[in-house]
Amino acid sequence: VRTNLSQLIGGATEETIIARVGEGIITAIGSAGDHLAVMENPDRTLYNTAKAKLLRGEQIFSHSISEFDIERYCEEAPDYDYTWFEMQHSTLRYDEVEDMIAACPNVGATPILRLPDASEGAVQKAMDMGMLGIIVPTVNDAIQAREAARYARYPPIARRSAGGGQGPGLWRPFLPEGETFRESANDNMLVAVMIETVEGVNNALEIASVPGVDVVLIGNADLSSFSGLAQDSPEYRDLQIKVRNATYRAGKIWANASTRMAEGTPLSEESLMYLLGPSISQRAGQ
Repeated sequence: VRTNLSQLIGGATEETIIARVGEGIITAIGSAGDHLAVMENPDRTLYNTAKAKLLRGEQIFSHSISEFDIERYCEEAPDYDYTWFEMQHSTLRYDEVEDMIAACPNVGATPILRLPDASEGAVQKAMDMGMLGIIVPTVNDAIQAREAARYARYPPIARRSAGGGQGPGLWRPFLPEGETFRESANDNMLVAVMIETVEGVNNALEIASVPGVDVVLIGNADLSSFSGLAQDSPEYRDLQIKVRNATYRAGKIWANASTRMAEGTPLSEESLMYLLGPSISQRAGQ
């Protein structure tokens, strides 16, 4: 079974999907290449190192910051692929997150923020402070996914406002000579949407196919809670597989917000992005 998809930001463009019906698995052919093919500049070297690893098919893991602690952030970040700044389930303020990033810019881990909501204001604040990625919680349909994704990239492909903030100054040192921050920003942005309800599972293909969505990430704690299914049950795994298949069909990256899913489950190796997990030095055996 083949499908043609209209060009997506961070997605497939043409005949990139085959369904291995006999095995019940849908697989994206060369998913990293598909992502690169729709970047504005496929040859660009990304300063979003977490996104670069994903496009190479590598798994990435984070540490999580949910309270204002500059010392801890600056100490931990060099040993992780990305920092998960937590604003959905914390009292962190935008100015506190901004101060942490400014205290040790370009520290190693890509700064990515789980938003408190998907409003334009929330996305814009994340962009202005210098985030290179956003994680949008509890996305149930394509409309919610579109509303978040559209504010994360500049025109003409999206609707990010040309505001101020410290973001351009943080990443300008990584730009090739003659290139502006705005010219590089769209390719370096990573947008992840979280599926955490059965409604979201049922709408997974529509959600994953939204232009501007790069990663579809299962929020396993809430999906288990809302579905009433234990995470180690066959029925729960069926939900995961449904989301995975939809994500592959749309040519996007599949991920899980659970370290349990990284530890020897049948789907562990297929999920590329995890909340928490082993540090870079731990994975290197140091």
